[in-house]
Parts: sequence; structure tokens; C-alpha cells
Amino acid sequence: MNLLRAASTVSLLTLVSRITGLVREQAVAAAFGASALTDAFNVAFRLPNLLRRLFAEGAFSQAFVPLLAASRARDGEEATRSLIDAVATVLFWVLMATSLLGVLAAPGLIWLIAAGLKEAGSFDAAVDMTRIMFPYLACMSLVALSAGVLNTWKHFAVPAATPVLLNVAVIAAALLGLPLFERMGWPPVYALAAGVMLGGLLQLGVQVPALARLGLLPRIGLGPSTVAAAWRHEGVRRIFRAMGPALLGVSVAQISLLINTQIASQLGAGSVSWLTYADRLMEFPTALLGVALGVVLLPQLSAAQAGDDRVRYAALLDWGLRLVLLLALPCAVALMVFPQALVAVLYHRGAFAPSDVAQTVMALQGYGLGLLGLVALKVLAPGFYAKGDLRTPVRVAAGVLVLTQLLNVVFVPSLGHAGLALSIGVAALVNAAALLIGLVRRGSWRPLPGWGRFGFQVITGSLLLGLLLDQAARRLDWIALGEHEGLRAAWLAGVLAAAGLGYLAVLAALGLRLRAFTRSD
Repeated sequence: MNLLRAASTVSLLTLVSRITGLVREQAVAAAFGASALTDAFNVAFRLPNLLRRLFAEGAFSQAFVPLLAASRARDGEEATRSLIDAVATVLFWVLMATSLLGVLAAPGLIWLIAAGLKEAGSFDAAVDMTRIMFPYLACMSLVALSAGVLNTWKHFAVPAATPVLLNVAVIAAALLGLPLFERMGWPPVYALAAGVMLGGLLQLGVQVPALARLGLLPRIGLGPSTVAAAWRHEGVRRIFRAMGPALLGVSVAQISLLINTQIASQLGAGSVSWLTYADRLMEFPTALLGVALGVVLLPQLSAAQAGDDRVRYAALLDWGLRLVLLLALPCAVALMVFPQALVAVLYHRGAFAPSDVAQTVMALQGYGLGLLGLVALKVLAPGFYAKGDLRTPVRVAAGVLVLTQLLNVVFVPSLGHAGLALSIGVAALVNAAALLIGLVRRGSWRPLPGWGRFGFQVITGSLLLGLLLDQAARRLDWIALGEHEGLRAAWLAGVLAAAGLGYLAVLAALGLRLRAFTRSD
């Protein structure tokens, strides 16, 4: 398998997902701007999303994918199918109970993460939307199970394309559901919550034919004896044992998110939304680069570890880290020097005012500082997970949590919501540096020859890109250009294309050949 082609496939499909995700945020921003109601929706959506990242795409995936890859390599297809059935059965029933509990406990959960919504008058709306959306967690956890199976069998397309369905559903809700809810006398913003649930069901639905074609559709046990047998399955027990440390590691990041959400809810109406809009822009490069690399690398690293192939293991990490620097550094530079143009073109319309642009820009610059670290984590963390070492990332993450909150004490009083973003950005760089040092000390990664020259090439190209974007940011009034939407979008596309081509031209002039990143495994 060509890893660059596989990563490119995931990136291309993720690009479609992130484009539709931006359209989704544009629809929400145009309809509601950055208001108390958008804060309520974002907080309500954050709860199932947070738990999804904590359990489904976090601890569960980190424990499940390496075990699944090792089982397939050592035990064969039949034993691996039995493992999938047992895991699916246990996961299904745990999710049903969790969803019911979340619906019942919604008021307490909202108070824990965003008590400031009471003063803004949107607390009850957040509770109602939490109850509508909480079962989304169950849908996405089962989607994560499916993605782990499909990625292990090197079928990356369906998992990468699936998030598009959520975005399409929410866009449809924003365009069609809002007037419908108004006519029915319901708060229009509730249509967005209904769109999220519809998107979750659609994402789960498309997994069925993909798994069925491979003969891997899980058989979920419904009877008490079948469920009990699934609980006793040795593979399930190993996953739960591995999930303990993984859960601690992932929960540290999510605890930080909860604390930041609580702080943001106290900073005035709009703060949660400004951070959310900036985070959506940040997720664009993070997902395109980091998630794609992580998805492709984790099964391959796990297979290399199972085969005790240390040379291949180290080479895979080196390949991933070079791609991180090549692609993430210029993106970080763009977010730091060219944020107003990006935010204005994407969000500045309807209820989203110029003041909202300025506030979102401040948050985006804070996040952008840490982009390189955020993307690198998607390569560095699998380097530990594939070896079954979940404790080191946990210890590092715990230290980073403390650091983040100390930075909040320093930054938030003077920078407000932007200080929260800056704290996360700085902490991400520290997190990535600590994991990198850990991999080097353990001998899991040794830099292959050529890193000095490669770093010089990428840094030089990124500096030129930054100079071009800085000039465009200074010479064009991106807010005033809002009177001509098409012209403003054309200018943005032209500037980004010119800067990107300039970056590639510098790399080529300095002797860097992208063909060198083609890797087959």
C-alpha cells in the first residue's frame, strides 16, 4: 500500500468534510451570529462531541485499533471477526445506557460546563438541545468502531467521507429547518440540534454496506447470555484494560476543554461562539494533515510492532514527522499573519458583524501558534499507542493540563477569550515536544539523514509565504470588500494560490522533491 496515496485519499475526503463544515458554520453564523443562543447550541453540541472524543475516537480507538491489527496479524480472520462481534455488543449496550443517563442529567451537565449561560438567559435552551443531541454520542461511537475496522483492513474512504453527512444535515437544518421550526412555534435554533441528530444517524447508516461488503458487519448480541459472553471475551477485557490509561490521557485534554468552556461562558455573550468559529478554522489544517496521517499510521505502526520490525517503525515515524513540518508550518504561518481575510471571507455576512470578525481573529491567532504541535501530536501519540504505551502520553497530558490552566491565569485577564486560545496553542507545542523527546529517548525514533537541509528548505519557503500573505493582509481591506462577496472570495483564492505556489517554487529551487515522500508499505 502506498502510504502517501492513502494519506492523500483521507486528506482529500477530509477536505470535502472540512469545506462542508465551514459552510455549516457559515450558515449558523449568518443566521445567529455570535449570540447567547449560538453559545447555547455550541455548549450543548460540545457535550456529546466531548464524550465522543473522550470514549469513541479517543480511549476506545487507541485501545481497539492496535489490538485489532495485532489480532488480524497473529490470530487470523475468524478470531478477529469474533473479537469485533464481542466489542460491538458490549459497546452497543454501554452506549444505550449512557445516552439515557445523559438525557436525564442534562441540566446538571450544562451547569457543570457553562454555568455562565444562566446570566445570558440561554441555559434552558442549552439543556433542551443537549437532550435532543445526546444520543449523537451513541451513533458516533459505533461509527468509530466501524472506522477502526475499515482502517485496519486498509479501507480508508468511507470513514474519511462520513463526516460530510453531519455537515450536510446541519446545513439543511439551517436552510430548511429554521423557517419550519418558526412556523411550528419552536425556537429556530433547535433545528440545528435536530440536524445534528439526523447527521449522526446518516453517518451510522453508511457504515453498514461498507462493512457488509467485507463480511465484517458486527453481530450485536441482544439476549442476556450473548451479552454476558461478550463481556467475558478476552479481547474485550484487554480493550477495557488498555482503555483505562488511554481514558486518563484523553480525559486530560477534555477536562481542559471543559474548564475553558466554563471560563468562556463567564466572559460575556459570544465568547464561546468566537472560540468555536476559530476552532472550526483550526480544524481545517489539523484534520487535513494530522488526522489523515494518524489514521494511516496507527494501523501500520501497530503491524510493524507486532512483527518486531524496529527499522520500519522508526522510518514510518520519520516519514510522518517530515510531512508534518512540510505541510503544517506554512499553514501555521498563514493563520498567524493572514487571519482577518480568512475569517472575513468565511463568516462576515448576515448577523456576523465586523466586531465578531475581530474577536474571532484574536482567537484564531492564539490557536494558530500551536498548529504545528497539534498536527504533530497526531503522529507522535500513535508512536506510543502502537507499542501499548499509553501511560507516557497520559503523564505528559496531565502536565500539559496544569500548564494550560497556569497560562490561562496569565493570559485571560488581559486577552479574554483569546487568552484561552493562546494557552491551548502554547500547551500543544509543549505537549508535542515532550512526546518527541520521549520517542527519541526510548529509541523508537532516530532522525534519518537530511533533516537539517530539509528544515532549512521548509523554513525558507514558509518565510516567503508569510511575507506574501502579510502584504496582502496590509494592502486589502477585507471588511470593506464584503460589499462584493464574489470579489472578496476571488481575492482570497488568488492570494492563497500565489502564496502556495511561491512556497512550492522555493522548495523546488532549494532541491526538495515531493516525490521523495512517496512510501509503500
